[in-house]
Amino acid sequence: MKLTTKGRYAVTAMLDLALNQRGGVVTVADISQRQQISVAYLEQLFGRLRRYGLVESVRGPGGGYRLAMPDSEIPLTQIVQAVNESITTTHCGGDPQQCCKGDGQQCLTHDLWEELGDRIVEFLGGITLGELVAKQLYKESMLNAPIRMTDRTSMRTTHKTA
Repeated sequence: MKLTTKGRYAVTAMLDLALNQRGGVVTVADISQRQQISVAYLEQLFGRLRRYGLVESVRGPGGGYRLAMPDSEIPLTQIVQAVNESITTTHCGGDPQQCCKGDGQQCLTHDLWEELGDRIVEFLGGITLGELVAKQLYKESMLNAPIRMTDRTSMRTTHKTA
């Protein structure tokens, strides 16, 4: 199962916002530039994220967006749901009228794909935006950390002379 662009971009944009707001606001143009996502597409996503209560908008000069709550309180499933993204893995999308075969009968593997969808929702629901922020900050700190040289004296071998 692969999330569509809408869901992936929404999570990416929210992570960028969380990493860069530093008590202020972040413009969609800045997120667009950093993440290579069109401004128009981000505006659509942020409109939905705002209506869902995940972000707040600040109008006027110096305006932009900020998180509406602490990042530790935002599970990834909320972000995906906010942009009307469903995480369905069955061919029928869970519609009992359609079902997999189109005749009201489930395909042989329906339960398997439905269980996979449940696990994806459980996985994404178990990760908060705050955890993604912490992982990204740790990753960046490791990339910027000075390289530690190994102790060359411990690598020397001693040669016995006869």
